[in-house]
Amino acid sequence: MNRRSFLYAAAASPVLAAAGGEMIPKYRICTHFASAKKSGMPGDHVGQVVRVFSEKSIDSATARVDRTIVKQMLSAGMRSLTGGSSDADCWARFFGPQDIIGIKVNCSGAPHIMSSPELIAGIVENLISIGIPAKNIWIYERFGGQLESVHFQRYVPADVHIWSAEPEWTPRGSLGGYDLYTYVEVDFFGEEDTRSFMVKPAARTFTKIINVPKMKEHQAAGVTGCLKNISYGNFSNVDRSHRYSKTNTYSFIGTLASVEPLKAKTVLNIMDGLSSVWQAGPFGEYPQFRFYPKQVLLGTDPVAMDHIVIETIEAKRKAEGAPSLFDRSPSHLGRDNSNPQFNAFIREPGHVEYASRLGLGVYERDKIKIKAIEL
Repeated sequence: MNRRSFLYAAAASPVLAAAGGEMIPKYRICTHFASAKKSGMPGDHVGQVVRVFSEKSIDSATARVDRTIVKQMLSAGMRSLTGGSSDADCWARFFGPQDIIGIKVNCSGAPHIMSSPELIAGIVENLISIGIPAKNIWIYERFGGQLESVHFQRYVPADVHIWSAEPEWTPRGSLGGYDLYTYVEVDFFGEEDTRSFMVKPAARTFTKIINVPKMKEHQAAGVTGCLKNISYGNFSNVDRSHRYSKTNTYSFIGTLASVEPLKAKTVLNIMDGLSSVWQAGPFGEYPQFRFYPKQVLLGTDPVAMDHIVIETIEAKRKAEGAPSLFDRSPSHLGRDNSNPQFNAFIREPGHVEYASRLGLGVYERDKIKIKAIEL
């Protein structure tokens, strides 16, 4: 099919006005993939979030994760989400032996704040148990140095691919790992490079994607959750959206996440909330800002899940006497990340609600159903 059939522009409109009243940039989306009849996001469990908590899941003093407990949390969460009678039944509702599965991890805050390898190991184990060959499973990330630092190969079978779009040995910004026919074009501030290309295997190779974000505060986007991990983690040249204190994260995150085939292929979100950061994210460089929610969230609706992430980070910031994620006062702008009263950007947690208007999920709190489990 001619890719020009799916070349379109997403322009600003009064309904999609930005939080500060500015106009949304004009986005030009190029993809050779038609919209799927059945979309992975928001999927079959719209407005539903399963939250599994275990005090024993991680040691707050050492940050050591209990692999056995995490496996139990996965089992309980998947059964609650799907209603399946066994682990195999739950996973088989999403995947089959013929699938090639990409597991999108988040490694930007490694070695302290990243998708826990124990959680990834549990996911891989369940996939293999329903007949998916290890060679059909890919653990992937944009930047090779970040991915390699977590050493996922120590936790999964040797045949599992561990792949990065930009390996450590290539110059930052190399496009060899991206699909040059699938991109979002937008001019934010007159920058020379105005295109962001989708990760090549996400566009071409994977039949299904499992999104495994790390729950954390983000200085520009407000939070890193399902939406930011699946969007900024699957496209090149995204940091240009937050070069200045007033960013374009509000509309860019949802726009990227809505591009096909990413929207159709991302069928399951498993949020790592075992540990987190409430300030100076996403990197977690300051120990005083790390905390331990000791939970895993599961669902198919990334918007509903990210709403819960906002609530979790907001509650922690309030307890610590820090400004709200939604604070837009210039008096709180500053480059001292060690002081929670200041932030380098005007945060845009409103990107989650914006994404709901693009059809990616349910944002209204009274329409979100949380199934809480404690082990």
